[in-house]
Amino acid sequence: MTKITAADVNKLRQTTGVGMMDCKKALIEAEGNFDNAIEILRKKGQKVADKRADRAANEGVVLAKINNEATFAAVVMLNSETDFVAKNEEVINLTQEILNHAIDNKIESLEDLKNSKINDRNISDIVTDMIGKTGEKLSLSRYETIEGTSTFAYTHSNNKLASIAAFNKKDVPEQIGKDVVMQITAMSPVAVDKDGVPKEIIDKELEVGKDQARQEGKPEELLEKIAVGKLNKFYKEKTLLNQESIKESKKTVKQILEEVDKDLTVKGFKRLALGE
Repeated sequence: MTKITAADVNKLRQTTGVGMMDCKKALIEAEGNFDNAIEILRKKGQKVADKRADRAANEGVVLAKINNEATFAAVVMLNSETDFVAKNEEVINLTQEILNHAIDNKIESLEDLKNSKINDRNISDIVTDMIGKTGEKLSLSRYETIEGTSTFAYTHSNNKLASIAAFNKKDVPEQIGKDVVMQITAMSPVAVDKDGVPKEIIDKELEVGKDQARQEGKPEELLEKIAVGKLNKFYKEKTLLNQESIKESKKTVKQILEEVDKDLTVKGFKRLALGE
């Protein structure tokens, strides 16, 4: 019988991210052949993945991070079937490893991320290996990035939602940057300012405003004016710069930024949340 050493098991674990016991079993089955052991783990994960392909994966892990220069930020979502698996330390660590790799290599798209390699293995294959370990469906489902003169990232404490934002200037005070990405995470704006709201959302809000006014018995000639008033309220509630700050409720986000620098603004943001 081929002797399997702890060093062999650890090497396989470092390569695949699969737990020690599963790695040991694979090496024993492969009679110590490292490549065959990797294939055994891959097939195990693929078998589980195939069986559970039609399962809903609505739980998971969402993490965000910036690069060392604070000019590039990314947020990633790895879905799972249950919250129990989402809280598994190895699943969280895998999500963090994927995010770190994405940041270090400035990967631009989800497809590129899936096909990117860690330790000479595609990330999609590494996720499949973890499926074999957890016994339930995992899916690297969403990935967003942003670049700017300076960027900030925030991950909520439950790892279920996170945000990234880019600013137009350097040396943004750290607390201000953090407050803005926390604002985005908590208040889910649809755009930076009203000029960034998609036309289809504006049209929908105007139509909803008219319908509400009509149902309230308002005169037909006033419906448009009432709808515009409701739209302006929507801008205040759902565009980042016009929202009341969650830290200083009597000020808008725009006012707080202007107190730091009259020209300071947010150029863009991305927000990911489970179930949205």
